[in-house]
Amino acid sequence: MGQTNPRTGLQLRSIIKTGGELELSLAEEPMPTPQADEVVIRIQATPINPSDLGLLIGAADMSTAQASTVSGRPVVVAKVPEAGMRAMAARLDQSLPVGNEGAGVVVEAGSSPAAQALLGKTVAAIGGAMYAQYRCLKAADCLPLPSDATAADGASCFVNPLTSLGMVETMRREGHTALVHTAAASNLGQMLNKICIKDGVGLVNVVRSAEQEKLLRDIGAVHVVNSSSPTFMDDLTKAVSATGATIAFDAIGGGRLAGQILTAMETAANANSKTYSRYGSTVHKQVYIYGSLDMRPTELVRSFGMIWGVGGWLLFPFLQKIGPEATQRLRDRVVAELKTTFASHYTSVVSLTEALDLKTIAAYAKRATGKKFLIDPSRD
Repeated sequence: MGQTNPRTGLQLRSIIKTGGELELSLAEEPMPTPQADEVVIRIQATPINPSDLGLLIGAADMSTAQASTVSGRPVVVAKVPEAGMRAMAARLDQSLPVGNEGAGVVVEAGSSPAAQALLGKTVAAIGGAMYAQYRCLKAADCLPLPSDATAADGASCFVNPLTSLGMVETMRREGHTALVHTAAASNLGQMLNKICIKDGVGLVNVVRSAEQEKLLRDIGAVHVVNSSSPTFMDDLTKAVSATGATIAFDAIGGGRLAGQILTAMETAANANSKTYSRYGSTVHKQVYIYGSLDMRPTELVRSFGMIWGVGGWLLFPFLQKIGPEATQRLRDRVVAELKTTFASHYTSVVSLTEALDLKTIAAYAKRATGKKFLIDPSRD
């Protein structure tokens, strides 16, 4: 389907300048013309995930943010501390599009049968640059949604669903039988609970408040421990012992939590030991850090023997590792359970323009559990 006079659409962009300044703005971009195997999606829903915030605001201090208007469009500027500038070196002076995933209607399609088959369909996609009114992607990278699903239903059907499934898949592939998850009341955490309940997998949920604990128990979670409780370590150790969890996925990153989880695993492993070893238990204990809700250094107080590991875990390298066939199996499950296991809930829906409002930025930049924002670029 050709386009003689290309239309334009807004796209949210982020740049960190050499002078130590973040700038967020909306750019007018030509609507792309699809190649034979590509489609153009009119984006109607795209979530603000923690991973998106890493690109959107980087290391900027958003308490310094100031808003203005240029040519009738919002521009937000904030200072980047000197220490943060070192971490941002690779992206300086590059105007970058933002948004990992989203969903919308295919409004143009290339000539290939696969592309033409998607014309007029509501699809979900992942591929970056989703905070935009239009996005051109390969047809093979699009996930057709069920006929009764809206763009909002499918907007978050890649990152959180595949991450939660990937955690369970990693657990199985590495020979563990139960797992621990932190920041567990998030949308992702709720999905992980539903997977584990359905699949009969033991799960220890670490939360930070009584409200979050109740939220998870209300959806059927059995083992929920509150890191703000004075009995946290005892509660964590009991839950680890009850489930046999020897692998954890930590969204917090900084502070002592990763080490505390390893200590609880070690204590649980040694509970029934008949002999003492100065090297600790022979049980391998693994923590994967997959987020940075706490930007402080990770502290490990080594009270968990010698057989343990701490590493990073990211979704896309994991999917590349398991290959296309296994990845498709996970994607098929997401589609089959889109409105049940993998349903996402949003507290606010905003336009691209509203996403650059200072009060809105302050709200979603907190990364608060249970406060998920959705951008609908079609509102602009």
